[in-house]
Amino acid sequence: MTLTTPALLFPAISLLLLAYTNRFLVLAQLIRQLKQMDTEEDHALIARQISMLRKRIVLTKRMQAYGVLSFFLCTMSMFVLFLGVELAGAIAFGFSLILLSISLLYSLYEIVISTNAINVELESFETRKQEQATKRE
Repeated sequence: MTLTTPALLFPAISLLLLAYTNRFLVLAQLIRQLKQMDTEEDHALIARQISMLRKRIVLTKRMQAYGVLSFFLCTMSMFVLFLGVELAGAIAFGFSLILLSISLLYSLYEIVISTNAINVELESFETRKQEQATKRE
């Protein structure tokens, strides 16, 4: 294994961490929007959303943590390979790949929850439209 092997993963992890940061910023924005729409008629919707947002925050924190640890081990792998200790470099790189895989699995689970949250919004929207149509009749 050469120094270039973990170096190939380096930019991919950086971009992944950037995507995770963007997800976190979107979550923060959603929470602020929920706070603004806190009315009596929206309490049931907000309660469902808060539960999912809490899960998504925990998952985002975990996927970022595992991503950062993967990035760190990838860096250590490159450093150890630079020093000429190939076995330790390969082991560090292997652990880096495992941590990256765990991070991606957390990301996948967060996407599933995010999709469920969108479905909750759609259900609420459909219910309101049906109620408006019923009032017109």
